[in-house]
Amino acid sequence: MKALKLSVLLLTLYNINLFSKENDVSLDRYISDNKKQIFSYEYEKNMADGLKLHDSWINTVNLNYSFIKSKPYSSIQKTQNASIKINQPIFQSGGIYYGIKFANISKKYADLSVDSAKRKMIKDAVSILMQIKRAEFGIQKQTLQIENTTIKLEQKRERYLSGELDSGFLDNAIIDKNRATEALYDLQTSKQRLISKFKTISDMDYKKAIIPHLKLINKEQFLEHNLPLALSKSNIEKNRYSKDITVAKYLPSISFVAGYNWQRTENQKFAPNLPAVNSELKYYNYGFSASIPININTFRDIESAKVEYLKSKIELSDKKRELLALFEEVMQNIENFDKKIDLSQENIKLYKKLLADTVKLYNAGYKTEYDVNLLKNSTAINKLDSKIFELDKQLELLNLYEMYENEI
Repeated sequence: MKALKLSVLLLTLYNINLFSKENDVSLDRYISDNKKQIFSYEYEKNMADGLKLHDSWINTVNLNYSFIKSKPYSSIQKTQNASIKINQPIFQSGGIYYGIKFANISKKYADLSVDSAKRKMIKDAVSILMQIKRAEFGIQKQTLQIENTTIKLEQKRERYLSGELDSGFLDNAIIDKNRATEALYDLQTSKQRLISKFKTISDMDYKKAIIPHLKLINKEQFLEHNLPLALSKSNIEKNRYSKDITVAKYLPSISFVAGYNWQRTENQKFAPNLPAVNSELKYYNYGFSASIPININTFRDIESAKVEYLKSKIELSDKKRELLALFEEVMQNIENFDKKIDLSQENIKLYKKLLADTVKLYNAGYKTEYDVNLLKNSTAINKLDSKIFELDKQLELLNLYEMYENEI
């Protein structure tokens, strides 16, 4: 049993497999259509940004055109110019290759970031659903508590009127009943706040929404499909290629250069007494250029990129330690909730036995209806406690759900 409690959660919607894309669609139902559309746009933006970065090594082709009128002498002179210029790097000491790799991993990292935000929102919606259900159990429990305080108040009132108790005991019973009633109002207010909060992120009717059930898997599976770890690993790759790009930009590069030029002139005069002439000129050029940048901050820039890469590797190790600590904390909390559930089950058995004995004594005329109702309510209260503790376990496990990554 202890080995089982050293496992971590897997959120499943009954028989639905969390790792499938189909289930990811099912989980989407917990968030509103507007939220889903926002996330869809985020993925589209990541795609566009990724393609833009992927092809960023391809330089702009410059197209130029100009039309100029002038009147240096008696007639109007017209000049048109057009050109196409290309200066395209074809070798950057690996910089082009690393740039493409950097673009691909950057897109993956951005998608994982959106996955993380989306998963957190779904987790929040499910968490609120569970809390609403927990509040409903709490309201039922508190209503029973009020009934018990009312019964005890009636018992003390009768004993006070018969002279067995002084007014202080009666006052305390009234205070207990009032406090129990105020606690009920607080629970009702809390439930309404949760309902309002749920409506801001979901289109579902909370009364009809199915609350998912949480199951356990082992620690290795949790770490293998962990979203924060996947983000950290992607960040390492991103920083590694960024470091390589930084190094490459200070190494030799070769570019292909080419151009085409056209010029047409009408009514051109070189002197007032000379006749006007028309001319047209066309020519092209092409070749290669090589360059080596020399910058005083070269080694500092490279060192900074290297440090960032090394830091991201340490952050991965630190993130794994953090997740393992959280895992152990959740498992310890679950173990404590299991103990509370066991205790409430023991209490239920005890109250059932007491209730059965009290009913017999009541039928024999030795106990009052108050005694029977108190034990009935106490039995029901412990049953509700057990349900509340089960939901507390689910809420505890849900803290890890947002860190679980779907397989693709």
